[in-house]
Amino acid sequence: MSCCDSENKECGRSFAIFVAVAGALLIFAALVWTTKKYTTPAPLGAARAAERAKALADLRAANSEALETVGWVDQTKGVVRLPIAEAMKLTEQQWQNPAKARAELISRVEKATAAPPKVPEKPSIYE
Repeated sequence: MSCCDSENKECGRSFAIFVAVAGALLIFAALVWTTKKYTTPAPLGAARAAERAKALADLRAANSEALETVGWVDQTKGVVRLPIAEAMKLTEQQWQNPAKARAELISRVEKATAAPPKVPEKPSIYE
């Protein structure tokens, strides 16, 4: 009788462990499902898709204009925007003499990135 009792106790413990693990896995699966349900964004509607397509077309048009036309980037510093083809031709011409081109490039970068002069401080009324 003691042999059967010990087997029943072991069988009962194994079953209890199995039920506990299965319950924990089911709770975990329920939490994952609930989290997925509440965090999934709503699908895009046709109006929102059309709005995004229009914004993308406007952005591409502005970028192509900037890449293909001449214009001022900063007129006060003399920085100009050139089309890529013209910029490549100018670069090829200027870099025939690398030392001179490097010196010119450094001077243009310093000119373009120069900080504006400080605004003079207002004198103190006690001076």
